[in-house]
Amino acid sequence: MLKKDLNLRSPIEKIIGIDNISSSNFGAVLSRAGVGKTRFLVQIALTQLLRAEKIVHVSLEDSMGKINLRYNEGYTNLVDSIGYVDPQKALRLWEDLNLNKVGISYNEASFDTTKIKDYLKSFKKAQLPMPAIMIIDGLNFDEDVTEVLEELKSLNQEFAISIWFAMLSHRDEALGRDGYPVQLETRQKLFDKAVFLQPVNNKIQAIVLKDGDNTNQKFLLEPATMMLVEENI
Repeated sequence: MLKKDLNLRSPIEKIIGIDNISSSNFGAVLSRAGVGKTRFLVQIALTQLLRAEKIVHVSLEDSMGKINLRYNEGYTNLVDSIGYVDPQKALRLWEDLNLNKVGISYNEASFDTTKIKDYLKSFKKAQLPMPAIMIIDGLNFDEDVTEVLEELKSLNQEFAISIWFAMLSHRDEALGRDGYPVQLETRQKLFDKAVFLQPVNNKIQAIVLKDGDNTNQKFLLEPATMMLVEENI
């Protein structure tokens, strides 16, 4: 019951739809530095953990300790959003969820899609359920990452794993012809879902840039927790 309650309170359920997360091929969360891309991606991953799915979080910036801290904070914020929950019950659930979460820390020099492929192959070899989604945080979309994206697209197709990226945009850059930040504009055909985060007054506005009929919907989030302020604005 707690799992269901938490997912119903998730901002991801309202903004993207939990069923849409793992059905995506490539998804992107865009913002300038410090707005909340990683914390939003953690909330995406939590929706899948709460459905007893496995997730992989690959970071090119954060240590394993920081990755784990982000998930601890994201889970705590989600629990706090539904009111009083027995602390022991919440802790037991988190311990269970953690068993399905794998964090992998690289730097730009050590990041290698071959290693990721070998890791995913290990699930097949052991006849274990595949991870539902993979988060990739820290890939530099200001550079030519065409080859890396092609390799990841191959993994997406071979292993039926949805891949969600953090995509850094910049404050002073003009939008592209189709109204997307340039980091997405030049690669938009690869991505079937995208959410843009931007500060608005003392809140964060989440704009659905790509997601079929949900495109252009806007939502407000609390900066400290990434929980919804209003369902729709």
